[in-house]
Parts: sequence; structure tokens; C-alpha cells
Amino acid sequence: MILVTGATGLVGTHLLIKLVEEKQHVRALYRTIDKKEYAKNIFAQCCKPEDKNIFDTIDWVQGDLNDIPNLTNAFDGITHVYHCAAMISFNPSHYKKLRKTNIQGTANVVNLSLIHNIQKLCYVSSIATISENNLQKPINETSEWNPEISDSVYAITKYGAEMEVWRGTQEGLDTVIVNPGIIIGRGFYNSGSGYLFKKIHKGMKFYTTGTTGYVAVNDVVKIMHRLMNSEIKNQRYILVSENLSFKSAFSMIAKALNKPSPKKKVSPFLMKVAIYLQKFSHTFFKTKRTIFKSSIKSAFSNSFYENDKIKKELTYSFTPMEKAIETTASFFQKQH
Repeated sequence: MILVTGATGLVGTHLLIKLVEEKQHVRALYRTIDKKEYAKNIFAQCCKPEDKNIFDTIDWVQGDLNDIPNLTNAFDGITHVYHCAAMISFNPSHYKKLRKTNIQGTANVVNLSLIHNIQKLCYVSSIATISENNLQKPINETSEWNPEISDSVYAITKYGAEMEVWRGTQEGLDTVIVNPGIIIGRGFYNSGSGYLFKKIHKGMKFYTTGTTGYVAVNDVVKIMHRLMNSEIKNQRYILVSENLSFKSAFSMIAKALNKPSPKKKVSPFLMKVAIYLQKFSHTFFKTKRTIFKSSIKSAFSNSFYENDKIKKELTYSFTPMEKAIETTASFFQKQH
């Protein structure tokens, strides 16, 4: 039986669809009823008509990565684990919560995998944990994360989570780690990359000059599935289809939504001003902050990622990002 943590997130939900369509026996860990119901809605819209009832074949277990008794019970009868659960935040005030979920939660998954003699663990990390001192050099799996380059609390805790997975390999656990870029996929338009579709649909006018890697969610889950069913172990893989400037990515999304492309370039200075204004508003009016110091680095850095390793070892061809964006935009328009 297969265990999927973070089963109601973007990757987790699409992974579940992939697994149950292939008649796999799956147990899914979820935190709240609302998230489970949203995942059910995605199933209803993404699955083939003949598979409309496959959601009910999943063994759903409510729990938390740090709820050891429930998590222990979730491991009963499990042979393979896909660890997709994570907390995503770039707010420095959330650092302790991020550590608890991303690092301690992953440590718990690794420990239980060792105790239950799990055959293989797949961990979903991020390209945020990989960097390159030479900014002119493409980033690949041999590039090491430099904490002096990234001060993102999210990146710090995801890197710490990777260290827990590597610790598991030293204790005899077979693992694979995937490091996806910005993941584009159907559903989840109130967070992550999906929120970009919502913002651009509403007429977002601004863009920054940075560049980063993008990948389709279907590619991520297909590769995860293939890696778990291969002889490959104790390796990491960058999952990036294309490196795109934010302007190019936003323009593709706008075109797919039949909306105007963002035309106004934002400078680092203006972002710094926005950060201070948000700090002021948060302090005196308790408004939610959305931009942080680490946001400036990611918004203006030009990071280029290589995908040669996964393409060669799995003979894999990635979905072009224009196609992935069009599919995601079409799904968005049906919901809005």
C-alpha cells in the first residue's frame, strides 16, 4: 500500500489521481475536511468519466506530521511513501512553524519509514534548496545550497528537510528527492502559482525582471511515479521544463486567459518601499503581509536550472510550458 502525505495540495492531489487511475491501493494523509473536499472537487473535474468514483477508493486518514500516534497508524501496512506535505511561507515570523512542519515533520516521516521497513520514500523538495555561487553558471544537481545567497525561511527549512531524508539514507532507507521549479497545474487558484492566474485574470499590471524554472504538475507526478518504480535510489533530480523570465511567464498566462499582459516593470527600490508600507500597515492595522526581504532576491535574481539528469536517466520529455499554462488557464476559466 502507498502512503501520500500532503495529499490535498497541488502535487498531492494530482499524484493521487495518477495512482488511483492505475488501480494502486492508496492511503492519503489530510489535515482538514475543507481541504479534502476541495481535492474531491479537483478529482471530479480532472478524472475520466469512467473513473468518477475513484476518489472513494482512497483510504483517507486525518492527521498531522507531528501527531505521532496518528502518523504511526497511517504507516500500518505501507510499503512506499510519497512525502508531499509542507508548509509554504516566506514570512520570517513563521520560521518556527516552518521548522516544525518541514524539518521535524519530515524527520518523523523518515523515522517511521525506517521503523516500518518502507521499501522507498519519495520526497518533494524545491529548487529553492539549490543555488550556485557563480550566477552565470546554470544550476544542476551538483550545485550546493548556499545560505548566504538565500535568506528565505522556506528555503532554509526545506533544505533542513532534505538533510533529514539524506540522514535516512545513511540509516538504510532507499529514497529519491525531486526538486521542482514553480509548478503549474489545474486547481488551487488561491495559493502558489495558481494565484498568479487569479491575479492576472483580475488585471495584474506589474512584473519583475527575474528568471526561474517552471514545470507542469503532471510532469512532476509522472516522474515521481517512475522514479519510485525504478531501481534508482538515493538520488535527487531537478524538475524544470523551461527557464522563463517572470515577464514571459506572466505574458503566457495573460494570453491564455485572454487578458492584457503586465506591462509595468517594478524596480527593487519600489519593492523595498512596498515592504516598508506593508510593515507599517501590518503593525498598525494588522493587515496581512505578502512581500518580504527574501521576495526581492527571488523576484530579481536570474536563476537557470538544468534538467539533463532526469531527461537522460528516464528518457523523459517535459511538457512545454505554453501548453501547461493553456491547460491550467482553460480549467481556471471553467471555474470562474
